[in-house]
Amino acid sequence: MSILLTVLTAILILISAFLVLVVLAQKAKSDGGVGSALGGGMTEATFGADTGNVLSKATINAAIAFFVLSFILYLGHIYQRKHASAAAGDALPTISAPAAKPATPPTAPVKP
Repeated sequence: MSILLTVLTAILILISAFLVLVVLAQKAKSDGGVGSALGGGMTEATFGADTGNVLSKATINAAIAFFVLSFILYLGHIYQRKHASAAAGDALPTISAPAAKPATPPTAPVKP
């Protein structure tokens, strides 16, 4: 289970990086924005005039994958924690100690 969570975490990191890059490649509605500074013209040359539509679909799909994968990882960690505590018994160890007699207070010496 731990290996699966590690692989899914690596995939989540890749999706996160892809999502950041796709959002930065998009053009702003008013100005060229960061997308034009980072090669917005290159994406138009690659995908044609319909660049905004392709990048919007990629953003939506990456965001859906990000949220679904995050939720699956959350549930996986809860599952792993519950089974780890059940396998170990209780989280707190049981300590058996013999009952000790209470100490008697010292008595004062009797003066004659």
